[in-house]
Amino acid sequence: MALGGNPVFANNRNFTDRPGKGQNRGFLSGGADTMSAPAQFSAQQLQDMYNTPSAGPAQTGRMTYDDVIIKTVGTLALVLVGAAIGWIIPALMIPGLVVGLVLGLVNSFKKEPSPALILCYAGFEGLFLGGLSGMLDAMYPGIVVQAVLGTFSVFAVTLVLFRNAKVRATPKMTRFFLIALGGYALFSLINFGLMIFNVTNEPWGLRSMDIPGTNIPFGVVLGLLAIGLAAFSLIVDFTSIERGVQNGVPTKYSWTAAFGLTVTLVWLYVEILRLLAILRGND
Repeated sequence: MALGGNPVFANNRNFTDRPGKGQNRGFLSGGADTMSAPAQFSAQQLQDMYNTPSAGPAQTGRMTYDDVIIKTVGTLALVLVGAAIGWIIPALMIPGLVVGLVLGLVNSFKKEPSPALILCYAGFEGLFLGGLSGMLDAMYPGIVVQAVLGTFSVFAVTLVLFRNAKVRATPKMTRFFLIALGGYALFSLINFGLMIFNVTNEPWGLRSMDIPGTNIPFGVVLGLLAIGLAAFSLIVDFTSIERGVQNGVPTKYSWTAAFGLTVTLVWLYVEILRLLAILRGND
C-alpha cells in the first residue's frame, strides 16, 4: 500500500514502491560490448582497483539523506525570507496565501519535481506566514516565538522517535490518519465558509465556541488533534524519504522530499500558532 499521508510523496512511486527483484539488473548485465574483449591489467592495477572504495549514492546520482537535508534547509530559509517581507508588508499575506496554495497543489501533483516552482512556493508561503504571524503577534506579544519553539519541539521529538524505531507509519495507522485528515479538512472548509459568509462572528468561527458544559473552546481540542495529525504526517514523510533512499531514487527527487517536509512543517506551525491564539484569547 502506498503511503498516502502526504500527496507530495503518495503521487510518486519512487517513494512508495519497495525495491523489486532485479531492480539493479542494469548494473549487473552491463553491455555485451564491454565484456566481449578481455582487458589487460597489471597486478598493481588490479590491486589499486580492489583497494578503491565502492561508489556511494552521491557518486551514482542517487538521493541521499544529505541531499534532502540541504534542500530542506534551503527551502525553509526561503520561507523565512518571505516571512520577513510579509511581516513588514502585511498586505502581501492574501496574495501569498492564494499563490502559495496554487503552487502547493501544482507541486503536489507533478510527477517530476520542479526546483523553481518549489522555491516559489516557499517564498509565497513565507509571505502568508509572515503576515499572519505579525498580525497575531501584535495581538498576543510573544506568540510567534512560542509557536516556532513548539514547531521545532514537535519536529525534534518526532524525528527522535522515528530514528529509534518507536513509531512507524504502518498501513493500519495510515488508513486511520487519512480518515481523520479527511474529516478535519472537511470541517476546516465548512468553518471557513461560515466565516466568509458571516454566519458566525467569532474570530475563529466554530473553533471559538465553547464545548457545552465547559469553558474550553472547541478549537483547543481540535487544535490538539490537528497537531497530532501533523506530527504523524512527519512520520509518513520520514518513512517515504527512507524508502526513497533505500530504493535508490535519482537525486532530483530530494527536491520532492524537501517540499513535502516544508509543507508539513508549515501546516504544523500554523496549527500551533492558531491553538496558542485561541488559548490566549480565552484568558
